[in-house]
Amino acid sequence: MSYDQLGLALKEREAAPHPEELREFIAQEHPADLANYVGVWPPQDAWRVMDLLPLPRQAEVFGYLSSEFQVDMADAVARDRLARLITEMNADERADLYNELSEEQRTALLPALTQAEREDIRRLASYPHDSAGAIMTSDYAVLTGELSASEALQKLREEALDQETIYRTYVIDSDRKLLGSVRLQDLFLAPAKAKISDVMQRNTHAVTVTDDKEEVAQRVARYDLLALPVVDSDGRLVGIVTHDDAMDVMQDEATEDFHRVGASKMVRNMRDASVFMLYRARIVWLLLLVFGNIFSGAGIAYFEDTITAYVALVFFLPLLIDSGGNAGSQSATLMIRSLATGEVQMKDWSWMIGREVMVAALMGISMAAAVSVIGIFRAGPEIAIVVATSMVLIVIVGSVIGMLLPFVLTKLNLDPATASAPLVTSIADASGVLIYFAIATAFLFPTI
Repeated sequence: MSYDQLGLALKEREAAPHPEELREFIAQEHPADLANYVGVWPPQDAWRVMDLLPLPRQAEVFGYLSSEFQVDMADAVARDRLARLITEMNADERADLYNELSEEQRTALLPALTQAEREDIRRLASYPHDSAGAIMTSDYAVLTGELSASEALQKLREEALDQETIYRTYVIDSDRKLLGSVRLQDLFLAPAKAKISDVMQRNTHAVTVTDDKEEVAQRVARYDLLALPVVDSDGRLVGIVTHDDAMDVMQDEATEDFHRVGASKMVRNMRDASVFMLYRARIVWLLLLVFGNIFSGAGIAYFEDTITAYVALVFFLPLLIDSGGNAGSQSATLMIRSLATGEVQMKDWSWMIGREVMVAALMGISMAAAVSVIGIFRAGPEIAIVVATSMVLIVIVGSVIGMLLPFVLTKLNLDPATASAPLVTSIADASGVLIYFAIATAFLFPTI
């Protein structure tokens, strides 16, 4: 059986194979693959597939669906049915779903949950969207220091099915303050009567609930952690951020930065986005940049006499300003990534700018040598000198603009990804026009 046959079976019920055949097929599929396929169907058809799975498996598949489709499915099913599914979901995933639901959907859902589940969802959903608290889960195992290794292993056996991970377990005191952590392999290798306080590692990485989630994700990646404990202001353990959730954050942030570099707003799902949504996401920046490019036109108008006297200058104009914009976009892209990954800090700006000037000068000289040959054959040695000199300066200015903008925006507490390629290109274009025609006027007009 294939996914196409499964879809046909759902659409043509009279031709549908026996339910057992359907169950056998979807039971063999990975939850992510199954979610990717049914995520484009009408919610009712997706529920028909989900109903063929046991409840824990349904929760896995549901967790892989997009948040928009989860909301659509929540709208298409009875409250009690949704409540049973949410009960089986991971704590952080059901809190995310709760945040996506409308107030009417929340009001209908909460009475169907147990009090403990309601309180847990409300607590996790109450943290700011960009904080560690928003991505942490309350499904974690804890141990106390006075337990023996054998007692700890028995406790983990009893709790393993309900926790996100037990490969590293966190040790707390009677006030739930974080004392350290212990690896599962260390528990297996320790003597049966060894105390957890003697086996645990005390230098446990931890973050607070208010820490920025992107910084938390970077720490998980930097130290290659399976999970990172989250504590409150008093040092009490309140949750953990797992590796998969941290990777989701990094993917979302990379996607958001990519959209900003392209001077467009975030679009969650390109395939399902409407024409108006895509229009709205892109038009604001483009309109702003249209007016920004007026400066380039004004520069050309200002040097109208120079252009009239040496029409050949116009031939090289697109080549020069594009070179400056391209060099600036390269510098901006490299610097945005370096700032985002922590490779470069704000204190490095002067050294980075100085080095960029040298690199840009070498690139400009190389590009000037190439374009000067064209200049000689196209318009003579005088124009060639103007074009070559302009190329060096335009590439240097464009590169410095591209590298400096992320630092400036970071200093202003703005996202450096806002130093998008179109913005850098627009500034570099206007600068390039002024540099080119200013050099041409200074060098050529005395010979007129």
